[in-house]
Amino acid sequence: MQARVLLVSSEAVPLVKTGGLADVITALAVSLRKAGIDASILMPAYPEAVRNLGETVQIGLKNGLPGGAGRLLRGTIPGTDVPALLLDTARFRQRGANPYLDNDGVEFSDNALCFADLSHAAVAICAGETSLQVPHVVHANDWHAGLIPCLLKLRGLDHIGTMLTIHNLAFQGNFDLRSAEQVGIPQHLLTGDGVEYWGKLSFLKAGIRFSDCVSTVSRNYAQEIMTPRFGCGMDGVLSFRKLDLRAIPNGIDAELWNPADDPLIARNFSVGNMKGKAACKRDLQKLFGLLPADPFAPVLGIGSRISHQKMADVVIEALPAIMQRYPRLQVVVLGCGEREYEDGFLALAERYPGRIGVHIGYDERRAHALHAGSDMLLHPTRFEPFGLTPIYAMRYGAIPIGSRVGGLADTVRDADLDAANATGVLFDGETAADMEAAVARAFVLYADNERWQAVQRNAMSVQWDWSGPTQSYIDAYVHVAQPEVRPLFAPPRIAAAVAAERPVINADRMTNPAAAIVAAIAGVVGGSAAAAAA
Repeated sequence: MQARVLLVSSEAVPLVKTGGLADVITALAVSLRKAGIDASILMPAYPEAVRNLGETVQIGLKNGLPGGAGRLLRGTIPGTDVPALLLDTARFRQRGANPYLDNDGVEFSDNALCFADLSHAAVAICAGETSLQVPHVVHANDWHAGLIPCLLKLRGLDHIGTMLTIHNLAFQGNFDLRSAEQVGIPQHLLTGDGVEYWGKLSFLKAGIRFSDCVSTVSRNYAQEIMTPRFGCGMDGVLSFRKLDLRAIPNGIDAELWNPADDPLIARNFSVGNMKGKAACKRDLQKLFGLLPADPFAPVLGIGSRISHQKMADVVIEALPAIMQRYPRLQVVVLGCGEREYEDGFLALAERYPGRIGVHIGYDERRAHALHAGSDMLLHPTRFEPFGLTPIYAMRYGAIPIGSRVGGLADTVRDADLDAANATGVLFDGETAADMEAAVARAFVLYADNERWQAVQRNAMSVQWDWSGPTQSYIDAYVHVAQPEVRPLFAPPRIAAAVAAERPVINADRMTNPAAAIVAAIAGVVGGSAAAAAA
């Protein structure tokens, strides 16, 4: 018998992707299965996801969902052995290219109901209300799955371990309190000690409050989110769960993002043979309409969500001065996001024809070409849980220029502070002047060929595969799982040590702040939970 983990997410590659979450979910599931864990993914059946999944088998749900009828479509993530469960509802069928926002960039009015349905479907699987095997642990990701731990406890399903991973604290799933009853949250939990957040029902707070374990995706970000500056109003509840908060840095798919055998780039290259990078630069210049296709022109790549978080406003302000200072500089921009910033980049492309190329949207071919062909990656951000893009860039010898926040402070070694191990340039501040100064530092490096090549070698040699993070997640699953199933997650020696340290899961909860949560639920739910458990 294998340990079973259900990963619940709003997206996963190659089915649907709007950001790094999609990369992480699929890569983690693949790595868990390689480690002997029966990991599967539950996500919404957006039309794009259904098309990309291919052949499926229908699985019925015995009971309805808050938003109406639904069913599960079971298939396999293309190119992997990961089972995918897509929740098919009438509402999810209406979602377009962006599963969260309409064509005007406004959040869909039924987001609360849609993603509550996703959580209820996960609970139905855990309750044995489908033909699927019941998981030992449910791993909820971000606010879209945040109601799951709370709903499981309301149903008395305490034998299912729960873990919530916060990939981006800024997105919280906060909705009108009047929607609580419809999505299955009783009135007695609509308090500051429950799931109420500044007069709203918060899906993310529900996950933080009621999960057995909370994690986030870098060590520095784990510390930052317990401060007022980066806590997005959740620093208090996160500090309350401090003893249950884990920092598990992300990994990357080292096979997918490998310039030595990447089929999506013009010519392969490696740290030992960089000749192919020049061909990749020419390819990138052609893809983005940069003229001339000059192998000696420095190319600066920008590949991320075009948003306030990613300091798109500051980039748009800073670029004219940077372009003037470096007349041979060429810039490529790949991404999508907030309309006003998209328009700002498109206006810059018109202002600097042949020097700035912009593609609004996400394209896997262009993404790989951007990293392979760029000399530098500009990645400013007001906060950054982890930062996958700079690691992809480093793998391809594109040196990151990033903000000294969150995961970037963990993953990028600044050239001035750690010259021997330098992998990029980090800067503080959020002004155009701060950014221009950082770019200037990078150009000083670029002009010194020997130093530049040393930084490239360092960057391309950094290892960020999933082996370490996967083991950390397995350790967390062992921690939250019931004692009798813990040996399924780990070698007997490790499982025995964990069991000896924490012999009874309920006693474990009573030795940390989570005890107060369980006690609170017991008080407010009362006999209904006991009856459900019976």
